[in-house]
Amino acid sequence: MIGRLIALAALAALPLVPSTAAPKGRVTTSHARDWTRVVAMTPEGGFRMGNPAARVKIVEYGSLACPHCRHFDETGYKPLVQNYVRSGEVSYEFRNFLLNGPDIAVSLLTRCAGAAKFFPMAEVVFARQPEWEEKIQRALASLSDPQKADLEKMSDQEKVVRYAELGGLQQLGGQFGLTPARARQCLSDPKALQHLLDITEAASKAGVEHTPTFIVNGKVTDAATWDQLEPLIRQAGARG
Repeated sequence: MIGRLIALAALAALPLVPSTAAPKGRVTTSHARDWTRVVAMTPEGGFRMGNPAARVKIVEYGSLACPHCRHFDETGYKPLVQNYVRSGEVSYEFRNFLLNGPDIAVSLLTRCAGAAKFFPMAEVVFARQPEWEEKIQRALASLSDPQKADLEKMSDQEKVVRYAELGGLQQLGGQFGLTPARARQCLSDPKALQHLLDITEAASKAGVEHTPTFIVNGKVTDAATWDQLEPLIRQAGARG
């Protein structure tokens, strides 16, 4: 699994554009409380924002390297959070679905920023996605044959660190309190890498095939955009 994902970004010809594509209990919503401030890691490895007892629970399997996920973040994230999550009616969980080596690097750094900073950092990662992806692709394309051979000989953790360096991802993490030493530690953490791979593998076994994939109250949907997702949220009982 690790080798398959790392290999996706090991050569200059890498296509960085991917294919298209909770506990039970009484619902307690309180408009006096801002539920967007409540963020926690779930047992499944995602980051959930909002009321854990919300009437409607949304899970997005997404990739920080996916342009379709970036489109949702730019068009759907704010209305989802402001109109539904804030009040406590809806909870929103993001689970990483890895697509390639650079995705591993940026995901490790974003998760390493911690629960409170995960969603703000993810917003910046998405906004600058074309920039850092182009940097990595251009750098890989400029490698000589000996340099490509050296990259192939690197361990998985060394490759992840290298992708982060090529894309300037450590500097991006610095905006959210990750020092260079801490960023390198996060990128080199084999347990964190394996955890990400396990999340992706579990999603694949559950039938997730593309990003973004949205699950509403445990049901996989065909929604890929905010215009498609919002009606499903309302059908599930959220008033907005």
